[in-house]
Amino acid sequence: MVRTNFRLTPEGENMKRQLEELCGKEIHVGFQNDGKKAKRRNKNGQTEEDKTVTVLDVAMWNELGTSSAPSRPFIRGTIDSRGEKITKFMEAEKRRVISGDITSEEALKQVGAMVVGEVQDYIRNGEFVPNAQSTIDKKGSDKPLIDTGTMRQSVHYVIKEKGEDEE
Repeated sequence: MVRTNFRLTPEGENMKRQLEELCGKEIHVGFQNDGKKAKRRNKNGQTEEDKTVTVLDVAMWNELGTSSAPSRPFIRGTIDSRGEKITKFMEAEKRRVISGDITSEEALKQVGAMVVGEVQDYIRNGEFVPNAQSTIDKKGSDKPLIDTGTMRQSVHYVIKEKGEDEE
């Protein structure tokens, strides 16, 4: 016989509420369209703000490639190479919510910060098509995506309601 008439304990109510909140949110990791200007090296090798290009532009050009530069997919590369690690971390955080050790908001923040760290590490250590000789001459390195550090430092996460429109 199945009981349909039951009451949850206060702890059960809290767990139910936390899981509903967790299931109703999503984490967006990447670059926000905040107008933050990219940095570049001038002819003297000094770093300066690029008045016409945003960090979001640079990230998109690197992720997807352009007519003059190859794709260096650092976001897709992170997910492809570290997706299992990220999934395991998310599952562990969900278990912590279920056990009452943390709130769903804390779990979402932990996952967001972890994935940001993974993307930043992949930018630093991933294997990409080397820079062109003209770029090497300008910045002194064949390592793409690493020059001023602005793009790597601009990777962030936001927590949104599922289905919330992009800004």
